[in-house]
Amino acid sequence: MSDRESIISIEKSIRYISAHVKSHGREILKKYELSPLQFVALQWVDDKVGITIGELSNRLDLAHSTTTDIVDKLENGGFVERQKYEKDKRIVLVLMKDKGLQIIKEVIAKRVSYISEITDHLSPKERDMLPGILESILHESEKRSDE
Repeated sequence: MSDRESIISIEKSIRYISAHVKSHGREILKKYELSPLQFVALQWVDDKVGITIGELSNRLDLAHSTTTDIVDKLENGGFVERQKYEKDKRIVLVLMKDKGLQIIKEVIAKRVSYISEITDHLSPKERDMLPGILESILHESEKRSDE
């Protein structure tokens, strides 16, 4: 296999694995009546404590008004709350509530279980090496995303 064919294979594998992992975790969303996009927004709120609607809009690559609608639904469902920023009252932060944390924990647990199942066939050495390889790729990806 040439270098180019190898890279094409890696891209396809990462894309498919990501889709499968997301799909298995998202089964839980039906219980909470959350859309996949609402869950992605919830994850961003969890990742950055005190994210603004503008920041969330940029992360989701959506219009500000669309993001506001998503936050409205999450707030009405009891997953997040809005709070004015103490240092500048014009800024509104979106903060996670316990119910939002609970759904994230459930989805992540489901994803972890699925990843455990699909990596169970690997040798102990391969399982030990995989996190380091993936972390290295992630680190390089994040460096390039910041450029």
